Amino acid sequence: MSSRPAATRVTTIACMRYQDASKAIDFLCSAFGFERQLVVPGAGNEIMHAQLTFGNGMIMLGTDREDDFGKLMTTPTQVDNRCTQSLYVIVQDADAHHDQAVAAGAQVLVPLKDEDYGGRGYTCRDLEGHVWTFGTYDPWAEVTPS
Repeated sequence: MSSRPAATRVTTIACMRYQDASKAIDFLCSAFGFERQLVVPGAGNEIMHAQLTFGNGMIMLGTDREDDFGKLMTTPTQVDNRCTQSLYVIVQDADAHHDQAVAAGAQVLVPLKDEDYGGRGYTCRDLEGHVWTFGTYDPWAEVTPS
């Protein structure tokens, strides 16, 4: 396998919708360590668009609404907390990250554990049901074939 590409800019960005995007932004920052890069408010408490960063990664999100993109998306709470995808975020210290997320109210689905393929991590839901996995396994790191 090859090592991490030379570019430090992320090329894939997850896009998500939340029923209460303002509250979600606060949660994602306090529980998971994201940082606000751009937040574009709309009418009332609506968020038209937001960009949150974590290291050199990013997610984009907004308030769930019936616009062209919203007709393609839904939130887990609207479909019995089911997801068709989840996000994996590389962290330096899975134990400390886990403790911070739990303290902020994240619902742990898969407890902290060491993985057979390397790394340590856990899986949780955010306040609106999106599934996240945080771990120390870095698939960009040099891997020794088995």
